[in-house]
Amino acid sequence: MSVLSDPLRFRRSAAGLCLIAAPLVYVVGIVVDPNLRLGGVEESLGIYGRYPEQVSVSASLLHWSWVLLIPGIIGMIHLIRRRAVVFGHIAGGIALLGIVNLSGLMLGDFFYSRLERDLPPQQGADLADLAFADPGVLIAFQIPAFTGLLGLLLLGLALAYEGQAPWWAPVAMVVGSIGATVFPIGTVVGGLLYLAGSGVIGLRMLRMSDAEWAGEAAPQPVSVAVPSGNRAATR
Repeated sequence: MSVLSDPLRFRRSAAGLCLIAAPLVYVVGIVVDPNLRLGGVEESLGIYGRYPEQVSVSASLLHWSWVLLIPGIIGMIHLIRRRAVVFGHIAGGIALLGIVNLSGLMLGDFFYSRLERDLPPQQGADLADLAFADPGVLIAFQIPAFTGLLGLLLLGLALAYEGQAPWWAPVAMVVGSIGATVFPIGTVVGGLLYLAGSGVIGLRMLRMSDAEWAGEAAPQPVSVAVPSGNRAATR
């Protein structure tokens, strides 16, 4: 049976691979972003208007990094089936709604770039700032977007409580995704944290059996080595 025709294997593989791909695409998008990369080196005013091609690539990559995270979040919710199920569903719903809004906010970079090219840079930036200061943008996009990161953290903690991930993984995901925007040191450290946290959950999904994914077999608890010996402690 091919992967595409096997519902268990396909969904498990898609969720796991997306959790690994999302942080990689995210870091590349940040590196390409001219405001994050050059803002501290040269005058940041009008920088999006001066580098429209880089803005287009960066905003597109950042958009897709959030989109790729969505199947991974759905997979995380799927694995919470024995403990803290209600909590996991609520946290997962908040995470999903928030990540969708983070993706939508990436359109703002295109508008900043166009306005800063077609108008004097200060006027273009001010006009874009006014648009993003609209109460509708704040309530419908910005607040849900960053609340979604809190939902992702809580969802990951519920997954750890289920025994399907280490406790540090969701913290690394959220802290890393925020810290990666501080170029260049934060991008390296934060990117590695994000990849480590999201990747360990993604690898867990890829390595589990279809029966375990479907809930037909007892999950194998995540183990970490104990420094003082060869025993393993489960979280």
